Amino acid sequence: MPGSILGTSVRRVEDPDLLVGRSTYVDNQRVDGLVHAVFVRSPFAHARITGIDTSEAADAPGVLAVFTAEELGTDPVPAFAIANPACARSVLATDKVRFVGDPVALVVAETRTQAVDAVELVDVDYEDLDVVADVESAVADGAPLQFEDIARNVAASRFEDGVDPLAGAAHVVRARLENQRVATSPIEGHAILVQPTDDGGLTVWVSTQQPHMARDLVAQHTGLDPEKVRVIAPHVGGAFGGKAGIGAEHAAVTSAALRLGRPVKWAETRSEAMLSMHGRGQVQYAELGLREDGTIVGLRARILGDCGAYAGFAGGFPTGPTRLMAQGPYEIPTVAVDGLAVLTNTAPVGAFRGAGRPEATAMLERMMDIAADELGLAPEEIRRRNFIAPEKFPYETRTGATYDVADFDLPLREALRVADVEGARAEQRRRLEAGESRLLGIGIATYVEITGFGGSEFGSVRIHDDGSATVMSGTSAHGQGHATSFSMIVSERLGIPLEKIRYVQSDTALVRSGGGTGGSRSLQLGGSAVGKAADEVYDKARELAANLFEASPEDIEIVEDGLGVRGVPDRQVTWTDLAARAAEDGVELGSDTDFTLPGATFPFGAHVSIVEVDTETGHVVPVRHIAVDDCGRVLNPLIVTGQQHGGAVQGISQALWEHFVYDEVGTPITSTFADYAIPTAADTIMLETSNTETPTPLNPLGAKGIGESATIGSTPAVQNAVVDALSHLGVRHVDLPCTPQRVWTAIQAARAGRPQDPWREPPEVFATLPRDGEGPEPTGGDL
Repeated sequence: MPGSILGTSVRRVEDPDLLVGRSTYVDNQRVDGLVHAVFVRSPFAHARITGIDTSEAADAPGVLAVFTAEELGTDPVPAFAIANPACARSVLATDKVRFVGDPVALVVAETRTQAVDAVELVDVDYEDLDVVADVESAVADGAPLQFEDIARNVAASRFEDGVDPLAGAAHVVRARLENQRVATSPIEGHAILVQPTDDGGLTVWVSTQQPHMARDLVAQHTGLDPEKVRVIAPHVGGAFGGKAGIGAEHAAVTSAALRLGRPVKWAETRSEAMLSMHGRGQVQYAELGLREDGTIVGLRARILGDCGAYAGFAGGFPTGPTRLMAQGPYEIPTVAVDGLAVLTNTAPVGAFRGAGRPEATAMLERMMDIAADELGLAPEEIRRRNFIAPEKFPYETRTGATYDVADFDLPLREALRVADVEGARAEQRRRLEAGESRLLGIGIATYVEITGFGGSEFGSVRIHDDGSATVMSGTSAHGQGHATSFSMIVSERLGIPLEKIRYVQSDTALVRSGGGTGGSRSLQLGGSAVGKAADEVYDKARELAANLFEASPEDIEIVEDGLGVRGVPDRQVTWTDLAARAAEDGVELGSDTDFTLPGATFPFGAHVSIVEVDTETGHVVPVRHIAVDDCGRVLNPLIVTGQQHGGAVQGISQALWEHFVYDEVGTPITSTFADYAIPTAADTIMLETSNTETPTPLNPLGAKGIGESATIGSTPAVQNAVVDALSHLGVRHVDLPCTPQRVWTAIQAARAGRPQDPWREPPEVFATLPRDGEGPEPTGGDL
């Protein structure tokens, strides 16, 4: 067949259903006998439960049951990841609550309205306890403990003693940096419907990224054989890492369904979604040592990672992904990262779009700009002096990552060219010289990130009697375009038109196995598995065609809608006829297979942000954002661009607007979209995205991940741009998010001759916490 479909922009085949309302979500499911669950949640951030009276609620109209931990059990809920088993969470709060929104009881009624009404009748007695709502206070002497057996609220730790990364440095720049807590904010919140089956098993519809992991965790929680649990993920309205595995609410609803013998459904409200799980949440104390020529001697970072309550996946951020990626794209001879995963009386912090890697890049890219300012170098120049050279790949970092292949200056050159940075700097100087109040800032960020994480994935291709094909993979889309991408791969390998390819996913009864979607793994693992299955189908079909035409298999090639003998146009056979011939011969024209990725892949890129800062109000407006991301080989530019757009808007939003805030007693004060500054289309700008392509040798597609890259590159580029606009005043740093208040405060302090010092000594806990008590290492998946 002439040409190739791969590398071309193909419209997403899944979009018509989404756009015209044919998509089906968990909350759309209707089954006979369905009843509804609503949680009773704590209004206190930290309190002892002294009594729960459920009698009035149990007698309310339509109520079937009111469950507490006493009825549903106190065994730990099996989690996607946890920093410390001592912080394990049961389905409902037991002795005390640990954050506002902690579920205390579960009401099940015939209708959701009846359940909501009955919740108001559950009487819970609380005894207030002291609260700690931020990580620096949580590790202070005398801070209230979430778990009495966990000293200083440190759920997990990692230290790197015995090295001085700053030894021999001519210059050392230091900064205390915040990577603020953000809400995951998917369009669809968590949702689950659990239906007991006649054979003693369960069918579970759940909004999840990982159906097979959810199945295994439900089985573990219930004691059922995994084969007795069927998990189906219908359309999923966004996840961003927040729908990995199962949570306490999922386990509670599952237990309720088993006890009642009825199908039970729970769908999270927007208010619940805002309180249930957050992302990011680090305070970083970073020190970068440099020689006179601007090359780096070493990096020392001491990081407090906010777990929130119960020490979920976020406990691994400072000791895991953030540490792993702390070296970034630079040659840094010595890297020392001390990390503490800290418990606070706030919502659990979990995996969120990049899961520790954006925090590492934000830290390193701010330090590079502070160093450039200190040494009088252009931001791009100090980066180029420290980039790992292309000929050094594969490259093992000081933190143990093995970068596959990269040329870090390649996307930087392109981003600078597209942005016309010198022209922007000329306009910046003109405004300064004219004394204008609205100044330009130009920010640069370069990054490298980790995706795929190795491991295996399932792929399947089947040819049917009508010449159509069914494709399956163990990844599970929630907006990424799997159906389009995987169908393109099959169409490329077998010549079957896209409209004749059906994609099946996210049902553990149909799809043999799967690692789900997260960590930007889908194309490089799932796509490679599908491609491998398609190749195996082609080999079978080629043998059939060769026998039919009495030709050598090597002479058989793909033709339109089938196979033919090379150079003999009248000797061709359609896929329909091949399927019939296979059936006659007792051959299945299909393949189930697995692909194993031998190691992680490492996308990279460069972003340039141009912003306008109003020095009279502190208001920041993005003017241009240029993203050049290298995700290896690009199979569908349209899908890659979509991921870049979504990621960049997320990152820009973190830089300027989004911030989930608690007051000193742990009350959330940004718990609605009226208070939480999530951007609308009116707040964003046209993004200028493009790609360089550096294929990885680790998979046959040459593909790396793209889902998180633009988020990682955009946040520090925007933050650097804001500081750049104010650097002539002596402003050296503005914390995330760069709100008008923070920017205006920094301007006023600088104009008064007292510019804010970005450095603050880290808490003494880093020096006093026993080193022999390290750990445990966080466990769980990578997102």
